[in-house]
Amino acid sequence: MISHSDLQRRQFLQLAAAGVFALDANAAPSGRPLRGIFPIAQTPFTATDTLDIETLVKQLDFIHRGGVHGFVWPQLASEWFTLSETERREGAEALISAGKKLKPAIVIGVQGPDAETAVRYAKHAAKIGADAVIALPPPGQPGEDAVFAYYRQVGQATELPLFVQAVGSMSVDFLLKLYKAVPTIRLIKDEAGEPLMRMGRLREESQDQLKIFTGGHGRTMVDEMYRGSSGTMPASSFADLYAVSWDHWQAGKHKEAIEAFSKALLFINEVQVYGIPSLKYILELRGVFKNHNIREPKTAASPSSMLAAGGLQQKAVLDGKGKELLAQLVKFAKPFFRA
Repeated sequence: MISHSDLQRRQFLQLAAAGVFALDANAAPSGRPLRGIFPIAQTPFTATDTLDIETLVKQLDFIHRGGVHGFVWPQLASEWFTLSETERREGAEALISAGKKLKPAIVIGVQGPDAETAVRYAKHAAKIGADAVIALPPPGQPGEDAVFAYYRQVGQATELPLFVQAVGSMSVDFLLKLYKAVPTIRLIKDEAGEPLMRMGRLREESQDQLKIFTGGHGRTMVDEMYRGSSGTMPASSFADLYAVSWDHWQAGKHKEAIEAFSKALLFINEVQVYGIPSLKYILELRGVFKNHNIREPKTAASPSSMLAAGGLQQKAVLDGKGKELLAQLVKFAKPFFRA
């Protein structure tokens, strides 16, 4: 039996697909802007390797105090592939509950091993009040038709704006095809190929209805802003530095934006070497995390190729010298932090 809410959702999607009204890619249903710095949150674990929900919520408050525009969890930098369904649901519920009184838009990661699982996460995110959802393609490098069917099912599951996290061989033509077929897809986090070379065509051929975010630690953020990007999704550890740069740029203060971004670059160069442990260690240094523990995947499936695509693959062990340097960088940048 089709529920009343399912019927309403189907009618909504049919009207949107027919062009009766346009979904606003610039804002969530709550009115919160979907634009700016939307860091991928790191996942804190206790000393006994359980999800530390209290610290996860503390990280959201840290982002809020830093004047950052959004908060995304759980994605690659969040080690989503190590989390159980219960952990993902409980973490999302805690974030949405705490976020009701805060400014950042909250985007919940809903990817899963198959469309059925991803749809289940998406419906849960909508039920608890997320501002938007984001999904990586299913693992295992399925064919284009399978990826298309996956995103269509996820996009039709709710009325929430859906970010497609483009990785691997997802071409501009494929993303435009998805945009035309799925009314809720209006935002792309582009980590497939070189986003600077793809952004113009994605915007032009969608009449600027597709809003483009990037990843890769936002290392080319100034160039991206110059080309009209809608935002970037770096890690959360020093997201307030990105937010300072973004806010200056939007206010027309380009010199100040470039100067602010130079402080973020000091960290970007280091975390590209040391990977997720360094992102967590910076949060530990800044008084947000209790430790910088990471969790080993519980399955044999390796996310290494996806981590590499996002600039998150660990290239060197975070040893004592690495920690000493990160501590010095945090001390240097302290006057420029907002939180």
